[in-house]
Amino acid sequence: MIYQETIRIRGVPVQFDAVRVKNQPFIISGKFAKTAGLPRGKEEWLEDIGDPADFIPALKNAPIKIDLLRFWQRIPETEPKFGYYRELREVAAIPVSTYDHWLKKQVNRSARNKIRKTEKFGVVIEETDLSDQLVRDIMDIFNQAPVRRGKRFWHYGKDFETVKKEMSLDLEESIFITAYHENELIGFIKLLLADRYAMITLILDRTTHRDKAPMNGMIAKAVEICAARHIPHIVYMMWRRGEHGQFQESNGFEKISIPEYFVPLTIIGRVALRLRLHKGFRGLIPDRLMGWLLALRARWYSFKYRERHA
Repeated sequence: MIYQETIRIRGVPVQFDAVRVKNQPFIISGKFAKTAGLPRGKEEWLEDIGDPADFIPALKNAPIKIDLLRFWQRIPETEPKFGYYRELREVAAIPVSTYDHWLKKQVNRSARNKIRKTEKFGVVIEETDLSDQLVRDIMDIFNQAPVRRGKRFWHYGKDFETVKKEMSLDLEESIFITAYHENELIGFIKLLLADRYAMITLILDRTTHRDKAPMNGMIAKAVEICAARHIPHIVYMMWRRGEHGQFQESNGFEKISIPEYFVPLTIIGRVALRLRLHKGFRGLIPDRLMGWLLALRARWYSFKYRERHA
């Protein structure tokens, strides 16, 4: 049976065709090759597909044409478990043992100095319950600028009810880490506590207070919390390029490669793999060219919004 599954992409709900096999939903996406996979977002970070052999026959006989099955292993399972075609996906994660070990052995000198700087400025970093006031403070951070890290910032301009609803998602499984300076919120993390790791789903600071290094201080607090709760990893989604990647590395995140599998179910699926179209046309763009395109996009957004707000 085909049904519609709603997935939030950059905060916007988008409907996809989906099928359910053994009570597990598979979202159908792609144009040239229709690809089935766990819902992108929280589900694929928090759920395992199990043994794909249990799903492949049903997906081949689904009432909608499916050309490829896509799935990936989650840390700490980095060694390939299956014999299907695979590529490596690079996840940013901090292995957590103790706070002292992280501070002395895993972060670099620059990050340690910034953590001390946060303390010297008197920034108060703590675990905080979500409240209406915190939602308002988060809105202030969201509304600093319409462009962030070289692209349109999709939280910009949202109203109170929308922000409160989004911050309340997965609230029973999440905690907020906040950084306050003189009663002003200058940064926050939303940390989702999963079965195998804690996952940073949102981390932002107030740009006018970056001299106080709240991001480094909040990462330190996250490590302290996870060490106390015996959570073995903190995951910061995918490994990033440029300054974002440098920030990850300086704070003890490691580039951990995990297998991502693509299993052809039809002739089109096999052709897509052979032509390397299994990730769509964007997947054909070389890393160097992608970096150039991202820089070009950043300049375009900077010009576009500067003109709009002039």
